[in-house]
Amino acid sequence: MIRANKNWTSKEIEYLSEEWGRLRPATIAKNLNRSEGAVVQKATKIGLGPFLNASEYITLNQLIIAFNGTRAGYTYKTKSWVEERGLPVHLKAYRKNHWRIVYLDEFWEWAEKNKSFLDFSKMEKHALGAEPAWVDKQRRLDSRAKLKKEPWTQLEDERLKMLLKQYKYSWTELSHELNRSVGAIQRRITDLKIKERPLKAYNHNNWSKDEFKILADMIRDGFSYSQIADIIGRSEKAIRGRVYETYWTENADKVRVMLQDGEWGYGKPEPTVKQTKYKYKTKKLIGEFSKLLRIRMNELGYEPYWQKEMCLHWDNIKGCTANENNCDSCISFKKIPPQFCVRCGTTFFERKQNKICFKCRKIRKWQAVKKANALKTNQ
Repeated sequence: MIRANKNWTSKEIEYLSEEWGRLRPATIAKNLNRSEGAVVQKATKIGLGPFLNASEYITLNQLIIAFNGTRAGYTYKTKSWVEERGLPVHLKAYRKNHWRIVYLDEFWEWAEKNKSFLDFSKMEKHALGAEPAWVDKQRRLDSRAKLKKEPWTQLEDERLKMLLKQYKYSWTELSHELNRSVGAIQRRITDLKIKERPLKAYNHNNWSKDEFKILADMIRDGFSYSQIADIIGRSEKAIRGRVYETYWTENADKVRVMLQDGEWGYGKPEPTVKQTKYKYKTKKLIGEFSKLLRIRMNELGYEPYWQKEMCLHWDNIKGCTANENNCDSCISFKKIPPQFCVRCGTTFFERKQNKICFKCRKIRKWQAVKKANALKTNQ
C-alpha cells in the first residue's frame, strides 16, 4: 500500500539522490512505496532538477556536436567510439524518455588513450568545460595535420585522374597535392576503377637508430602517420608497415601504451601464428628444414640428385648440358663461380655472367621506368 503524507527519511532521500536519473521515477516510487508524483515533487524540492543539466555529464549527442560542430555522423561514431573503442556510455531515464550520457571525467580518461584516433581540431577550447593539460597540445597537432575527410567532389575526382595520368607523383606527393590521406586516395582510386597508379617509392633502405628514435618519440607525442612520414622522409605506408611489423597493429594509441617511455621495440607482444609476418617466418623455417631432410634422404638414396643446384652445367629446362646421367659418378661437375656486383659490391651466385646482382638490376629497372615516365610527361 502506498504511503501518504509521511515524512521522508534520510535513507529515502539518499536513495532518491543516487537513483534519480538512472531509474525511472515510477520505479523509484515503487521501491520507496510512494506515488510517482510525490517522488518528482521531492526531487524538485531538494534541487535534483532536470537530468541533463548536471555539469559532470553530457549526452552523447551533445558530445558529438561539441567535436564536429554538427550532429552528422552520430551512427558512425556510436559504433566507432562506443562499440569498437569502448567509450563509457550510461543510460538516463525519465518516465518514457531515455538519454545516452557520458561522464566527463570518464570521457577525458578514454580520450587520452585514443587521442591519435580523435580529431580535436574542430572542437573549440573549453567546449566541454575544464580540459586536461594535454588537450591543447593535441589540438595544435591535429590542426597542423588537418586533412580533408569530407566526401570527394567531382572536381577532386577529375584532378586525381589528371595527376595520375602524368606518371610522376608518388603516394606521398598525391597526399600533399589533394590534402587527403594515402588511405583515402587508395580507396578512391579503387572506387573510381582508375587503372593508373602513383609511382612506388623505394623504401628498402635499412632504418637507422635515429629514425627509430624519431618514430618512437613522435608516436608518444601523438603525431599522425603523415606527419611522421614527412619528418623521417619515408612514405606513410612504410611507416605503418614498420609499426605493424614490430607491434602487430597500426593503432598508434595501442602502440603508445605498449611503448611507454622505452626505446623502439619496448613492450612488443609475442607473435602468433595468425599474424602474417610470422606465417612467412614459419614457412621459411619449414623450407630450410625441408632442404635438410632432402639432403639426408638423398644420402639414403630416396630422393633425386641435389648436386645439380650447385652445378654450372645444369639447366632447369634442358637438364644437364654436359650429357651426364648420374650426378654421383659425374666427371663434368663444375661449381657455380661467385660473382661480384659492381654497383653494391656484394657477392652473388648465378649461372649467367652479370655485372650487377639481381637486387641492383631491379632497382635500375625501377629507375629507368621512372625516368621514361618523366620524359614522356615533359614531351
